[in-house]
Amino acid sequence: MKTKTLRQDKVNVITLGCSKNLVDSENLITQLKANDYDVNHDSNEDANIIIVNTCGFIDLAKEESINTIVQYADIKAQGGIDKLYVTGCLSQRYKDDLEKEIPEVDAYFGTLELPGLLAKLNADYKHELIGERTLTTPQHFAYMKISEGCNRTCSFCAIPLMRGKHISRTIDSLVTEAKHFASIGVKELVLIAQELTYYGLDLYKKRALPELLDALCAVEGIEWIRLHYAYPSKFPREIFDTMALQPKVCNYLDIPLQHASDTVLERMKRQTTRLEQKELIEYARTVVPDIAIRTTFLVGFPGETEAEFQDLCDFVEEMKFDRVGVFQYSHEEDTSGYELTDDVSSDEKAERANRIMEIQQSISWDHNQNKIGKTLKVLFDRKEGEYFVGRTEYDSPEVDNEVLVLAKDNFVRLGDFAMVEITDAEEYDLYGNVKIIEKLA
Repeated sequence: MKTKTLRQDKVNVITLGCSKNLVDSENLITQLKANDYDVNHDSNEDANIIIVNTCGFIDLAKEESINTIVQYADIKAQGGIDKLYVTGCLSQRYKDDLEKEIPEVDAYFGTLELPGLLAKLNADYKHELIGERTLTTPQHFAYMKISEGCNRTCSFCAIPLMRGKHISRTIDSLVTEAKHFASIGVKELVLIAQELTYYGLDLYKKRALPELLDALCAVEGIEWIRLHYAYPSKFPREIFDTMALQPKVCNYLDIPLQHASDTVLERMKRQTTRLEQKELIEYARTVVPDIAIRTTFLVGFPGETEAEFQDLCDFVEEMKFDRVGVFQYSHEEDTSGYELTDDVSSDEKAERANRIMEIQQSISWDHNQNKIGKTLKVLFDRKEGEYFVGRTEYDSPEVDNEVLVLAKDNFVRLGDFAMVEITDAEEYDLYGNVKIIEKLA
């Protein structure tokens, strides 16, 4: 509840973890502002109420979340803040333990308990705000969560424990949200979910992502639509047809493959094989020849031998993905993988992750060198030092390559598109000069 103080309550929402958590924080901020709260996000400004939106994905994320909670619990004990609330995935999964270990927190809430958190602050949950959201990203792009939860049973993953079963949002509600975003200047939508390809199965009794994409493409003002977090098993290949036909759908797909050894994939319960994954990527590149494929891999899964890891290295070399990320296996309670022996040492996990990234660094260098002399459409996100920094349709915010143009030689407005001639390239960055500014509504 609101504290008894002469000053107006001021809230700071701290977001940890992925873009899906960020969307949850943005919805929370929107609701609080509608209740006349003064709210900031990840701010250094003084606030008397702190809300920590936690991540519980892997050990490092859990450690960061716990450290953040303890940091603000100490500040509260010293009188620096009045109230401390915790929400999100870690709170969903470990609420009872956290209440015992960090009792200084005024209340803990799970991932689907936004109305309860608002009630604790004497704030009403305003249903009329659905479809509207206060953005914490730059105003020209927004993450759009098209579903919540996951029905997959990967043996390493605790997300279903924290987010529950898959629930799709309706196409109408997403179009309404897209129109709102377009009205405030958003040009790029990044579609996110725990599992994109399941979209629509619960509502429409079929995989309806292509229909959703067609509907979003009809929204005036939206110029790019990007796809994140697709599962390779039983992938609905008509998505590539939509990508090829709809110019607004970026030629980009984030599809975490996790591994390439059939024996590891089986232990991971991924319901796919190395050959099936290879055929899917090759099919995508046939239908959309200039598609950028981003993937992530998990190294150090229980029992992963050097031979199995070498299978993964060979696969990365062969497939030449555009973007690659690597996680080190984290032994998660209540997953089926937890029943296996976590027998790959931390040092070996780290060494294997580095080896994959060294392979990918060379591949990325080659990809980028091939872009020199080409002219690419770039959306500019920020100014940093001497450079304006932007991205092509082949690059997602925060995780992928960037395009840099010297500010002294070029002028762009942040949030504008421009045609940029690439003049130089490094492993993960491109350099160029602006040719034509496209001022889009």
